[in-house]
Amino acid sequence: MGPKQDPKKATSNGSMEKKERVVRYRECRKNHAASIGGYAVDGCREFMASGEAGTSSALHCAACNCHRSFHKRVVETETDCDCSSVSSSRR
Repeated sequence: MGPKQDPKKATSNGSMEKKERVVRYRECRKNHAASIGGYAVDGCREFMASGEAGTSSALHCAACNCHRSFHKRVVETETDCDCSSVSSSRR
């Protein structure tokens, strides 16, 4: 694994910028024909948890019944600006 990144970063104008990481699980990549030497996926386009967060059933997809680890992991980074340091100019 790479080094951990600091979630807050100072910008050039002195304000603090907070980065929030959102992890989503997309299409299922489980190969159902691996035992016979082929390649076939089931077509599940996005992971949907079959239970509440924190339970073991939350790790299984409600659509294809596969474990979450078979689904493509996508990390999206969103930047939230701290607007408290924005200066106003008056004439």
